[in-house]
Amino acid sequence: MVKIISDLHIHSKYSRATSSKMDIPTISQWCVYKGLKLVGTGDFTHPLWLGDIKTYLKPAGYGFYQYNDIYFILTAEVNNIYTKNNKIRRIHNIIFVPSIEIAEKLNKKLSQYGNLLSDGRPILRLDSEDLLEILLDISPDIVLIPAHIWTPHFSLFGSLSGFDSIEECFGKYTKYIFAVETGLSSDPSMNWRLSSLDRITLISNSDAHSPSRLGREANVFEIDNINDIYREIIDILKTKNKKKFLFTIEFFPEEGKYHYDGHRFCQVCLSPQEAISKNNICPNCKRPLTIGVLHRVEELADRPQNYVPEGVIPYKNLISLDEIIAEALNTKKETVNVNKEYLKIVTNLSNEFDILMNISEKDLYKFIPAKIVEGILNMREKKLEIRPGYDGEYGVIKIKWNDAKTQNSAVKPKEEQLTLF
Repeated sequence: MVKIISDLHIHSKYSRATSSKMDIPTISQWCVYKGLKLVGTGDFTHPLWLGDIKTYLKPAGYGFYQYNDIYFILTAEVNNIYTKNNKIRRIHNIIFVPSIEIAEKLNKKLSQYGNLLSDGRPILRLDSEDLLEILLDISPDIVLIPAHIWTPHFSLFGSLSGFDSIEECFGKYTKYIFAVETGLSSDPSMNWRLSSLDRITLISNSDAHSPSRLGREANVFEIDNINDIYREIIDILKTKNKKKFLFTIEFFPEEGKYHYDGHRFCQVCLSPQEAISKNNICPNCKRPLTIGVLHRVEELADRPQNYVPEGVIPYKNLISLDEIIAEALNTKKETVNVNKEYLKIVTNLSNEFDILMNISEKDLYKFIPAKIVEGILNMREKKLEIRPGYDGEYGVIKIKWNDAKTQNSAVKPKEEQLTLF
């Protein structure tokens, strides 16, 4: 049995608003820093990225490839835009394919519905149900997983362009949807409130657009046969195998960009209850609020808060190590000092996941500055201050420091802004 941490939804340098450093060698190096063993390639629909995949990745077994010590499976996110039931739908879907040859065959077919060169996450004028039919016709080993299912603008259950059920979206092919991605603005417990998702396996991925964001959400599996990893992971997801799917690693959902309701341009952030009391209208500009994930879950839920069904996969909420370092240094995370400290820690001690979850307090203090250790320990104990995200603005998760006065008054070092990420 081999324990692996996987991030199955990322993007390449060919996606919009994505770092030029999202190439195979850099992704692989950051997987080592993070503690990831398996990662999706992202963007295999883009011809140039597929060329890079062919150049760098070597076949390692059925359905997966290897660069240095990191395993890759071929994944892509597509943006399906179409009209169904008299409403415009914008649904993001993740596709897994088992080989470069099948990816090329699929790309040829998908090029009939959109310009694959325009973006690593292409727009397809294609119904999600029809997309799934195409995938199954090409290979039974292709998998479709709806992406970040609660995001307002582009998702299965999104308040602005989604559906109220999986069946409404995928019709006669609903039985082939066996997993969904919960997204940064929701955690599994929010999804447990829908009995319709009981048969569905909930996965979590980073949707990373830069190397340092890899693994901000992830999945922890125990694999019998590393040489058959594609088939085994698909089987784990299909069967919701709790013995092999150990847990997911999660953002605190309040940190996601769409957790609360709000209106970014008016700097209005409201809980669902507050938004409802205002008829979902911005009190400043009198325009409709963007309805966030928590509100949308409330609309579709048929169970109370804190309900835990049988057979669920557990999860752990984490704050990334660079954010903890930045708070300890009283500076921004995109700075040279934070990057240097981060690289020193993960190079000399262990990978980020091991540091955040496993290494003992005693050993942390041996290798890491005391203030940073304090932040790690307080994060583990959820001693936090939380300001939810809304309408495209990330939320803020702050650590409650043992000596808040000292922390707030600390002298900020003069910092050079990083261009690495």
